[in-house]
Amino acid sequence: MTTSQERIIPTDLRNEMSRSYLEYAMSVIVGRALPDARDGLKPVHRRILYAMHELGLTHDRPFKKCARVVGEVLGKYHPHGDTAVYDALVRMAQDFSMRSPLVNGHGNFGSVDNDPPAAMRYTECRLQALTSSALLQDIESETVDFADNFDGSQQEPTVLPSRIPQLLLNGSSGIAVGMATNIPPHNLGELIDGVVAVIHNPEITDLQLMQYIHGPDFPTGAQILGMGAIKEAYTTGRGSITMRGVANIETIEHRGRPDREAIIITELPYQTNKAALIEKIAELVNEKRIEGIADIRDESDRDGMRIVIELKRDAYPRVVLNNLYKQTPLQANFGANMLALVNGEPQILTLKQFLNVFLDFRIESITRRTRYELRKAEERDHLLQGLLIALSHLDAIINLIRSASDTPTAKGELITTYMLSEVQADAILQMQLRRLTALEADKIRLEHEDLQTQIADLQDILARRERILEIIETEITQIKTSFATPRRTVITHAEGEIDERDLIANEKAIILLTQQGYIKRMPVNTFEAQSRATRGKAAAKVKDDDTIEHFLTCCDHDSVLFFSDRGVVYCLKAYQIPVSSRTSRGTPIVQLLPIPKEEKITSIVPVDEFTSEEYLVMLTKGGNIKKTELAAFSNIRANGLIAISLEEGDQLRWVRRARVEDSIIIGSRLGMAIHFRCTHEQLRPLGRATRGVKSMKLKKGDELVGMDILPAAILDTLNTEEPDIDDIETEDIETAVETTEVLETLENLEAVEVSSNASVGPWVLVITMGGYGKRVPVSQFRLQNRAGQGLMATKFKNRKTKDKLATLGIVNSDNEIMMVTNRGIIIRQAVNAISIQSRSATGVRVQRLDEDDAITGVAIVPPDTGDEEEAE
Repeated sequence: MTTSQERIIPTDLRNEMSRSYLEYAMSVIVGRALPDARDGLKPVHRRILYAMHELGLTHDRPFKKCARVVGEVLGKYHPHGDTAVYDALVRMAQDFSMRSPLVNGHGNFGSVDNDPPAAMRYTECRLQALTSSALLQDIESETVDFADNFDGSQQEPTVLPSRIPQLLLNGSSGIAVGMATNIPPHNLGELIDGVVAVIHNPEITDLQLMQYIHGPDFPTGAQILGMGAIKEAYTTGRGSITMRGVANIETIEHRGRPDREAIIITELPYQTNKAALIEKIAELVNEKRIEGIADIRDESDRDGMRIVIELKRDAYPRVVLNNLYKQTPLQANFGANMLALVNGEPQILTLKQFLNVFLDFRIESITRRTRYELRKAEERDHLLQGLLIALSHLDAIINLIRSASDTPTAKGELITTYMLSEVQADAILQMQLRRLTALEADKIRLEHEDLQTQIADLQDILARRERILEIIETEITQIKTSFATPRRTVITHAEGEIDERDLIANEKAIILLTQQGYIKRMPVNTFEAQSRATRGKAAAKVKDDDTIEHFLTCCDHDSVLFFSDRGVVYCLKAYQIPVSSRTSRGTPIVQLLPIPKEEKITSIVPVDEFTSEEYLVMLTKGGNIKKTELAAFSNIRANGLIAISLEEGDQLRWVRRARVEDSIIIGSRLGMAIHFRCTHEQLRPLGRATRGVKSMKLKKGDELVGMDILPAAILDTLNTEEPDIDDIETEDIETAVETTEVLETLENLEAVEVSSNASVGPWVLVITMGGYGKRVPVSQFRLQNRAGQGLMATKFKNRKTKDKLATLGIVNSDNEIMMVTNRGIIIRQAVNAISIQSRSATGVRVQRLDEDDAITGVAIVPPDTGDEEEAE
């Protein structure tokens, strides 16, 4: 009795209950219900994937019974009920539960009707390729910590070395004690674009990240109504996202009966039970809470979902559909609650915080992997150095070993005589006789040299954070290339929700980009029209070593395509480019677009609508030209899209919009121009990753300076018969343009009046770098075949100066032009102020330039379309 009384410990019941409940609560929060923000997994999922990895169940190996996997997990890592493990395994294999399933299931794994899966003894499983590549790779390279399992007999990882933000990819839901989590799934490609954006711009905001990660992407597709809830969830960690199924109204035929209208449902909101939905609709019809439904059928099959709701003849389909949205789970809310474990503590995270936690973890994983590889390389190199010492003293070492009484003695003498380590001495004693051949010795030396290079590279990675970030970007880009799929969920605007564009007037704007990469947007009315031959206004505060390089006019709602010299295209909405004052420098374009340092923007094209009836015509520095459907550029990724394939040393320089009936005019620096049609016969349409064909034959020392498009409607009305002036402009000018005889002939022709229809546009506007310009009737540039030499477009004012052609383009009488010099001076003037002259004329002064200044760009301001555009 005394002994048992001594073992009783008096304690306060209130404190004991409080302490025990807190321990239980923390155990549930940390060890069961909440996912880790690093790999996005709860312990049970992590243990299942690791057990399958240890069993060798990769995507290229045969399936194994799920019962085998469940037994492995229960026996080694997760001492709970087999139902809990099997249910978790099943969910990871369901393509309607996971946006990118982690397990490949074989057999009955349940359905969207909430049918239960077959028993684990009937089903089989293995890992998906994505799981092996993105979650389990490098786990043996000491990238993550391991801990004892429940009985200390095994080691299990505390986290998987995830290469992707898996928590956002597949989402998670769980109820802990006093808290819950509900994270929606997302699109893999968008998430990787978001991670790359954070790498390039660590100061990026949650709202800016939404340019890359548009919103949740549910495995069942459907629609999300409105951006407001998504913004709220991404910026605060909480938000109620409205999901709506995809339903269309169709007319269905009946044999022997009149046709009827029906509502066809093809996609359901995430986690909506199809059978329960049909049952709910039938119940509402029976209770007469929804009128107008005659029949409900589930015609779903392996090709997809199809629920047919047949309507009565007097029913209004749109009214019935709105009632279904209102009263059934066809429209439901996803209550986003972005809670996850960070350093073992539950935290509500914003979108940026999620990606930062993942990125920090990935940096740590690669650092640990690199240290492991460095250690292994140094250990192997240390051993090889011992073998090289042995090879250099081969006879002496053989005699030493032969004279030694036993192995420990030989080992000790090797260490003492040749200053070797124990590892090196053991390696020498274990060396096979065949390693003594000259070929084997060379192999050892080569391996030593390779290891030296590898060790230096690994040390460089550890010393420089930017190398690690480059590795992260390379690895996730490879995963995106292999595993990314198109978005399934469509984000639409909710009724009454204001689009960001609705808050911005669709006004005309000027966009300038300098050579050093500063971009700015200004309203067109910043520059009123000026007289011809005046100085103009400063458009930007340009540094001494910087110049204005690109210059265009567009509307604020347009998409602006940026083409680089490497043939890559990027996209921004015009209103996303910050408005700047006339005298400010602008914003570095690298803050708006992920453009690499070695890449340079060479052409900018505004687009109001992406259509397959229109083409982008691209011209390279080397003279290759091609056209590609504009629709091919409707979905440009955040990190750009290949627009053209280039030959070694070539660059993409000019891009213009055109239709197949239009014609193309191209100018060269020495004043030549060629005019040919854009038809498929002259220029057949090509895909994005193609090179194109030859555009124009150039003289030695000449280069292309510009390209413009002549619309078909105007081209057909022109008299394109060449006047007599062309009789002298064939190969004679090409070969003898510097001779006095030809030049005198051209000077005489300068005074020749242009044809009688010259006062009717359009004209070819020719502007030289020295500030001279003219309008030439398009009819003077006859249509030719592509790849010819072309015709002379202008004669320069003074042949002894370095004046050359700056640009040429198509203008109408109601256009205005804006010219910019390399010092940033802009002048705006009406086209009508520039006189009409023949091709052989020198033109009139259009802008008075300072010494050493030159015109570098000309943009055409389209005429004001009036009230309709304003209303739009």
